[in-house]
Amino acid sequence: MAKFEPYFEKNAGDSVARSHTITGWDPEDQAAWQAGGEAIARRNLLWSVAAEHVGFSVWSLWSVMILFMPQSVYGLTAGDKFLVAATATLVGSALRLPYTMATARFGGRNWTVFTAGVLVLPVVATIVVLAEPGRPLWVYLACAALCGLGGGNFASSMTNINAFFPQRLKGWALGINAGGGNIGVPAVQLVGLFVIAIAGNRQPYWVCVFYLVALVVAGIGAARYMNNLDIVSVDTGAMRAALRNRHTWLVSLLYIGTFGSFIGFSFAFGQVLQISFTAGGQSAAQASLHAAEIAFIGPLLGSVARVYGGRFADRAGGGPVTLWAFVGMIGGVGILAVTATLAGHHTTTASMTWYVIGFVILFLLSGIGNGAVYKMIPSIFEAASRSLEADEKTRADYSRSMSGAVIGITGAVGGLGGVVINLMLRSSYLTHGTATVAFWDFAAFYAIAAFVTLRVYVRMPSGSAADEPTLVTARA
Repeated sequence: MAKFEPYFEKNAGDSVARSHTITGWDPEDQAAWQAGGEAIARRNLLWSVAAEHVGFSVWSLWSVMILFMPQSVYGLTAGDKFLVAATATLVGSALRLPYTMATARFGGRNWTVFTAGVLVLPVVATIVVLAEPGRPLWVYLACAALCGLGGGNFASSMTNINAFFPQRLKGWALGINAGGGNIGVPAVQLVGLFVIAIAGNRQPYWVCVFYLVALVVAGIGAARYMNNLDIVSVDTGAMRAALRNRHTWLVSLLYIGTFGSFIGFSFAFGQVLQISFTAGGQSAAQASLHAAEIAFIGPLLGSVARVYGGRFADRAGGGPVTLWAFVGMIGGVGILAVTATLAGHHTTTASMTWYVIGFVILFLLSGIGNGAVYKMIPSIFEAASRSLEADEKTRADYSRSMSGAVIGITGAVGGLGGVVINLMLRSSYLTHGTATVAFWDFAAFYAIAAFVTLRVYVRMPSGSAADEPTLVTARA
């Protein structure tokens, strides 16, 4: 039976010292799991979700701040605001690769505490920047880039939790972890709605104050209740091997369509609604309030759906669930494209209703697809490990290391989908005055992703679930 010592271990002087490092962790050991391993894993999952949740909120902070920034006061056009959102998304996505490696280097608990603390900087910077309207665009872009630090938390959190749970529960655990983190997006939008309703659309500082408190709570909770593992969940060798594996890039393509859609539309939904309400004749203040009243619904449903996507994939397989998610997303974005075409530049109550329906479909199905795609990753490499001519420990190390590496790479690449969504919407509005062209382009991409899923992960020959593996030896 594995020996778990999450709080006390012997030091060189043979005295008992407080420690947060677990030795001998093996979640596949049923006896150890029932003897206390499950409780430890669930506790780490709880605080991982809390810290990642706040990280997502800070990452998407500017999706709310733009509702407090009427053009007449701050001088930012709709195109500028899409650019601000794209900047935050880009930085958050790019940081996911180093954040994945950081968990293995510094430990899951230690890195979670650090990343919660460092997010105080962008929140304070946002308060300072918005206190004085009329700053040049680059100042807002720089502040949004700092908020992008919160986007990296996802990869380190997912890689860490992947190592805590057995294969049979990874879909559920990763779905809970990701879904709980994703809820940070609608949470910050709800906080923004509350502030707009109570204090108006000129006092965004209260949103930031709330998250300064939340960061302190998450950091203290992680420091007290999370653990580091003495096993390496991912290392540079695994990262190099993952970069050469074709499934890394195929799964990343699918994740662009699922998570990229979720985070991209989460940033853009409120802005699209605000533009539409303004086109319908509402004032800037009315449009901000009405957009805030609706914008949180989509990300909330998508976050919750992600949990169920992981559970569905545990039962039916990641491939089939992902395929049907993309098929449904084609229908959802088709509704948006037809609505935008018929409405043109004149928004009506009916067209707003169809906009909301189309976006809700996209959020729900992208959430389900998120959970299903991430379930596929450990399954692919667990299957690949069976062909290794090695003992069970080496196979488990290979599966864990490769899964952790691919989770990091996929998270980084997938997040870039959110950048593309905001840039394409910006281009469509600037060029045509509507989002019609962008919506049709999204539909074409979902069709490609559905075909790849069908061809590679649904209708594939037995035994071809993954490439012939190259043995990766984790660092001792």
